Amino acid sequence: MFEEMSFELIMNRMLSRVNTDVDKREGSIIWDALAPAAAELALMYIQLDTVLNEAFADTATREYLIKRAAERGLSPYPATNAAAKAVVTPDNINVLGQRFSCGEYNYTLTEKISDGVYRAECETEGAAPNGTFGTLIPIDYIPGLQSASLTQLIVPGEDEEDTEVFRQRYMDSLQSQAFGGNVADYKQKVMALDGVGGVKVYKAADWNGAGTVKLVIQNSEYKVPSPALINTLQTDIDPLTNSGEGIGIAPIGHQVTVVAVDEGDIYIDAVITYADGYDFNMLKSTILSTVAGYLEELNRDWANVQNINVFIMQIGARLLNIAGITDVSDIRINGSAANFALGRDAIIDIAGSLFNDEVLGQ
Repeated sequence: MFEEMSFELIMNRMLSRVNTDVDKREGSIIWDALAPAAAELALMYIQLDTVLNEAFADTATREYLIKRAAERGLSPYPATNAAAKAVVTPDNINVLGQRFSCGEYNYTLTEKISDGVYRAECETEGAAPNGTFGTLIPIDYIPGLQSASLTQLIVPGEDEEDTEVFRQRYMDSLQSQAFGGNVADYKQKVMALDGVGGVKVYKAADWNGAGTVKLVIQNSEYKVPSPALINTLQTDIDPLTNSGEGIGIAPIGHQVTVVAVDEGDIYIDAVITYADGYDFNMLKSTILSTVAGYLEELNRDWANVQNINVFIMQIGARLLNIAGITDVSDIRINGSAANFALGRDAIIDIAGSLFNDEVLGQ
């Protein structure tokens, strides 16, 4: 807004107010007297531009965005700790509360799930430990312990909410008012729970009759949540033993069922023409990671769309951006040359989606 308020412009305006019979050339007494003030004023206008940007949510930096959002009772979701399943042998020793290390992370066994099976909480916040599995090494000596290992992620750890994601959440709060168990209220409260990356809310008419609500959940890695996470969310939102009584965060009178999102496999074929010096074996990892990246984008947007659509043209365009590929044709998804739509409550099983090596290798 104040970009034009430069040192030169301010100096010229100040000098224009000085009588014409006074020497106003650079280096003159009046020029030297006015220059420091003009420089300070130019800096002030730069700061005013900064203040103006910080005053509005769409241009504010993180610090001032947080201050603006606090006026609506919003704050960034904090980083959370991953929880994984730990299997210990023999299964008759008590290791509850013991600390272990796996790779570069330390874990504490916080809950006994069954004999020899424990919930292991990572001591490091964030999403980085989510892919850590394998042998657990006890930090302190545990008599009788034979082996311990991390086998399955229960609740993904989450990084602190990204600035742009938080900005969008603030903007969304201005568009729809969360109140008394409406859709916006459910989404706001459920998304604030640990391990949740997406939710769809279904009303009674679309689910199980009057007074019922269905929540379909995607975990914070935009994958299918574990049964343990679904059970935890069910208890937090509307415990089954007291369903409809308002014991959880759901309003009284709402019987809420929490279920996991489904997964669907897709199989992609394509005829690819390679530049001289390139072939399928050379580019296979790049091809797979490129298509997987596109599918991951679709999974991330699942909660915001009616259903996921996989577009043939998008696959072709992304493959053509790979160096060494000159043409892509005859793309098929699950044997069809048409775009592919998943069910409303389904995301793509990227690990299970296959690519026909023989066709891609042509």
